Amino acid sequence: MHIKNKRLALLVISCSAVGVILGGSASLADSNQCWESKEVTNACLLQEPLVKTMQGMSTGLIAGFTAAVVAALQIKHDE
Repeated sequence: MHIKNKRLALLVISCSAVGVILGGSASLADSNQCWESKEVTNACLLQEPLVKTMQGMSTGLIAGFTAAVVAALQIKHDE
């Protein structure tokens, strides 16, 4: 594998991993805040915390992957 391809793969994997971690953490924190509020809403009662966390992780994955691709395209354009 060419060195540029390895660097691109590392960029995509690392950005995607960071997106998954941040998205999952943010969704989990949002679920916890929802349960700790004074008035629990129907959204808190109806949505499963694990499902909400998985949705946040998948959103973070997509955001991280997109950010890596855009950054790689920008670097390629600048060269």
